[in-house]
Amino acid sequence: MQPFQHLAATACPLPYANIDTDQLIPARFMKRSRAEGYGGYLLHDMRFSDDNTEIAEFPLNRSLYRNAQILVARRNFGAGSSREAAVYALVDYGIRCVIAPSFGDIFASNSVNNGLLPARVEEKDAEALIRLLEKDSAQLAVDLEKQAILAGEISIPFAIDPVWRMKLLNGWDDIDLTLNQAHAIAHFRAEDAARRPWAIPRVER
Repeated sequence: MQPFQHLAATACPLPYANIDTDQLIPARFMKRSRAEGYGGYLLHDMRFSDDNTEIAEFPLNRSLYRNAQILVARRNFGAGSSREAAVYALVDYGIRCVIAPSFGDIFASNSVNNGLLPARVEEKDAEALIRLLEKDSAQLAVDLEKQAILAGEISIPFAIDPVWRMKLLNGWDDIDLTLNQAHAIAHFRAEDAARRPWAIPRVER
């Protein structure tokens, strides 16, 4: 997994609350192989009309935001079901960071395990960023080491679980996180074997 440390990129405002996982990727598209890529189905029913033409006023369809790698949304982003495909759709589209006041718990965990940063900000800061992106600029910088979002001279702090932060900074999944403790695990096993030899299963030959 690619480490996430600093990202300067186009950011798209999504001035909606409660964007759920079924909106992020409608269930009917989950029958397709992941190998095909899910990016084309991201927010499909918000981006496209019934005849599959783009809805011009939807932010991601505007030329200014079309290549966005950062989304700024309102509260409760990623609510709903536990489908990891919602994160796949974002990642396959090219999104590396979502900024919002709150996230669905399972969605946020799935995001980190796929290299996507869920950056939690105060509601007033999310609103300020949305206004800024709609009016003046489409560029933001996200610094995970400093836990700051930079917009010109403005710096906005964001929160993230410290273990998630470590995983993203290093590009680790859960297995990598465990392997990072391999020395401590081996030390514990050796000490435990000396202290409780009777607890070690015998291998019959």
